[in-house]
Amino acid sequence: MPRTPASVDLVSVTPCPASFETHGVGYISGVAVTESREIIIEATPDEVMDVLFDLESLTEWSSAHQKVEILERDDQGHPSKSRQVVKIVGISDEQVLAYTTHDDGVSWTLVSAKQQRAQDARYTLTPEGDSTRVHFELTVDLSVPLPGFVIRRGSKGLMDTATDGLRRQVLKIKNGK
Repeated sequence: MPRTPASVDLVSVTPCPASFETHGVGYISGVAVTESREIIIEATPDEVMDVLFDLESLTEWSSAHQKVEILERDDQGHPSKSRQVVKIVGISDEQVLAYTTHDDGVSWTLVSAKQQRAQDARYTLTPEGDSTRVHFELTVDLSVPLPGFVIRRGSKGLMDTATDGLRRQVLKIKNGK
């Protein structure tokens, strides 16, 4: 599905010198990959946040999420810690994420995982008339060596789901379908 004209991709790969290793031609580990993307969603920030807080529904609209379990909730009832089983480009991982709610969005950081050293992500929501500009940024530091093309393909899939998939889910709920 084509992205809306307002979608923008920004990518950077940042070596982590203390842990950078090569494992044959094109295989790397110890590299933090950071990507960001913006998209306009024809919904209010509250409608977008409702979908972001509904972690249990991730398995319905994110093919990467195989299982999601809420471990803790904050005083507002929003998830503050979850365990997720994810599968991206054929590689499975079980991750525990800790969430922080902000006035303009939500963020999370990795507590534990088998295939990642670190993960930090943030959705920032900005109202624009009847719509919301959604900025998503994700940094992942893998602990396993993978070919660069696999990392790029996995990153693209994650970013597509985190923006275009989010947009489809928000509009599906908003339109009652």
